[in-house]
Amino acid sequence: MELNNKSLFRQECFVNGNWVKSHTEKTLDVNNPATQEIIGKVPNFTAQETKSVIENANTAFETWKNTTAKERSVILKKWCDLIIENVDDLAKIMTLEQGKPLAESKGEILMGASYIEFYAEEAKRVYGDVIPDPRPGKRIVIIKQPVGVVGAITPWNFPSSMITRKCAAALAVGCTTIVKPASQTPYSALAVAELANQAGFPKGVFNIITGSAKEIGKELTENPIVRKISFTGSTEVGKILLQQSASTVKKVSMELGGHAPFIVFDDADLDEAVLGAMQSKFRNSGQTCICSNRIFVHENIYDEFLKKFTDEVSKIKVGNGLESGIVSGPLIDKSSLEKVIDHVQDAVNTGAKIAIGGDIHSLGGNFYQPTVLSNVSTKAKITFEETFGPVAPLYKFSSDEEVIKLANDTPYGLASYFYSRDIGRIWNVAEALEYGIVSINNGLPTIAEVPFGGVKESGMGREGSRYGLDDYLTIKYISMGGI
Repeated sequence: MELNNKSLFRQECFVNGNWVKSHTEKTLDVNNPATQEIIGKVPNFTAQETKSVIENANTAFETWKNTTAKERSVILKKWCDLIIENVDDLAKIMTLEQGKPLAESKGEILMGASYIEFYAEEAKRVYGDVIPDPRPGKRIVIIKQPVGVVGAITPWNFPSSMITRKCAAALAVGCTTIVKPASQTPYSALAVAELANQAGFPKGVFNIITGSAKEIGKELTENPIVRKISFTGSTEVGKILLQQSASTVKKVSMELGGHAPFIVFDDADLDEAVLGAMQSKFRNSGQTCICSNRIFVHENIYDEFLKKFTDEVSKIKVGNGLESGIVSGPLIDKSSLEKVIDHVQDAVNTGAKIAIGGDIHSLGGNFYQPTVLSNVSTKAKITFEETFGPVAPLYKFSSDEEVIKLANDTPYGLASYFYSRDIGRIWNVAEALEYGIVSINNGLPTIAEVPFGGVKESGMGREGSRYGLDDYLTIKYISMGGI
């Protein structure tokens, strides 16, 4: 791997300030999804080893929680600066293990740094309250304190920014963290751990362990020392983690599956709507939890939108993300490719027309053609299941009431999008959509300053913004008498 800073490519876990292998010496292979080549190996940590990491993090918590917010802020800022300095190397590592184009990888690295910068600043603004007591001689004080050891389980589709979004908030308020990255993409996590070490975090404050998600996740969720679990991933796995966390009544944040509607009303700026749909649908080859999965277009403009949209999709250059000009990389693995194939075939079987794409790419491997489906049936699988691939299904609608009902007809509620210029419609539709995120005339709503999260089976809790700090804090009520 050709890196300017070769120390960023680590093949060991980062535990208590040291780089370590598993005592069993068992490892997991990491593949490049674009070439199927093995990049390297990482340790396969056991539950017992995870338990030891938890105990070390708890020891570190006793000291870290008592550092001042300013001290923690200084270290976080240094971490942010180091990530920005090494952005090119970090992007290359991400593209090799995840497949997204270098430009997207670089964008994610910088987004991840922005979370650290934001929480470095917010660390000094964890305020409490003094509440007037109606009883004489008494006072009421409310303070906020770090919850304790945090277990963070992160996904493969955003292998760097999902770590920094969770951990920057946790570290800022005085928690210690143990990160279990996805087995497909551990090297981005280990690289940011190397930079965290260089930034000066004390031993045991920030830890990265790799291995079986089932085994490590069970220990993190059921160990009583861990007081908070933050997970980004599928709803199915999230439900398992919730059940396991219930045994010790942990605080939890769950950012789970999505099935985002993208609505284009007949008063929309059509060119802007097409641009927004391209950004939302095809970023990371459609492998994002907030990408548009169902595109609803008003019948008056349906044909025109379909043509403009298909023309833009035809320009997408597919290939290895390390190559110049690539816009869409491979899917993460074979099972993801098979799901996309199944969804497209089922849509066609239920009456959909292929406007463009609709097949495995000529590159073979995990590559799939950017695809647009028209006249999709509401009975097709793709209408109800999250595809996680470069497939855009289009549906016609005729009224606001109809499309709101269609958009909300899902157990998920993470992100939603719509394009309109009517201020009355904008307010009414924004309030009617049952989603944690409503993005209006904007295909890219995620930034550090906003609360990211969903409702219904898309999860609970928020990440990013000042609200993201609350998930790593407990509220303590102090009653004082005898005054």
